[in-house]
Amino acid sequence: MSILVVENLTKSFGGLKALNAVSFEVKEGEVFGIIGPNGSGKTTLINCITGFLKVNSGKVFYRGKDITGLPPHKIALMGITRTFQIMRPYYSLPAFKNLIVPLWSKRATKLGGWRGGGKHGDRDTVAVDILEEIGFERDSKVPYKPASVLPTGYLKRLELARCLALRPDVIFCDEIFSGLSVSEIAGLLPLIEKLKIEGVTLIMVEHRLKELFKVADRVMALQFGEKIAEGDYKDVIEHPKVKEAYLGSEEV
Repeated sequence: MSILVVENLTKSFGGLKALNAVSFEVKEGEVFGIIGPNGSGKTTLINCITGFLKVNSGKVFYRGKDITGLPPHKIALMGITRTFQIMRPYYSLPAFKNLIVPLWSKRATKLGGWRGGGKHGDRDTVAVDILEEIGFERDSKVPYKPASVLPTGYLKRLELARCLALRPDVIFCDEIFSGLSVSEIAGLLPLIEKLKIEGVTLIMVEHRLKELFKVADRVMALQFGEKIAEGDYKDVIEHPKVKEAYLGSEEV
């Protein structure tokens, strides 16, 4: 069953058509990858689906409900969260305190607690539980340090942790592997697999193709705002248009 359906999504900036009638469906519980060269429209697509940009035309359906044009906070409370390529933490707050806002949301309060444990109401404990789940060392000082002093690797994981705090059904990951070391990525891959087993749907925009292909069930490729291929990653990566789009890239 498709949890997310996108129909003919089109977005223009002046005379530039950033998305041109993009359509696709994502099944509940799958990992769906979105690839394409810089400027192909990947982040614009996420921004349109999650309400950060208004579309010119087209529709977005979540669990059969039309969510086109809804503001980001309403879409998030429905269970769709996202990370940002350029991290947006509360820099002055400790890392674990960055999770308190989503933990106080109506959605998290209604669902209660955290899938990994922790008592409902003890939000500090739940926040640290989530950070530990995504790779923060619980017994170190790192979860209690201000976000402003954390290196990129921790900030990337903090982005994901804030999504998880909302108890989402769908997570859009915008370049979640970017800026991470090989060992840091290796630490995230089991979490992605665990979320998939638990039924969370992940839609991943990535340049790190080798890592993406380890977890993705299906992949869609964009070029100049248009879908040029979709399917199993082996078929997509061998598609003539995808090869042409990535001509000269070391990533393919």
